[in-house]
Amino acid sequence: MSKIRIALMAALAAFAFTASAAELADGEIRKVDKDNKKLTIKHGPLKSLDMPGMTMVFGVSDETVLDKFQPGDKVRFDAGKADGKIVVTHIEPAR
Repeated sequence: MSKIRIALMAALAAFAFTASAAELADGEIRKVDKDNKKLTIKHGPLKSLDMPGMTMVFGVSDETVLDKFQPGDKVRFDAGKADGKIVVTHIEPAR
């Protein structure tokens, strides 16, 4: 019985990952501001925030991403609100 539960949990996790990956917005890094821990991203619609496409500055929830991207990089990302600010919660290189 426990093997069935584990398999079901794994299937649900894979489904959740696939569904969330489909919700990522396309964007292009315009500026990396390591001193202030921010990224400027020109992006398409952000469904998670019901926001149209635009260019804006985001804080980051994980400072290590500031070393992984540079202006001109195409990305897929999601953002959310934390402490009253909009921050990048997930970001990956566009494929």
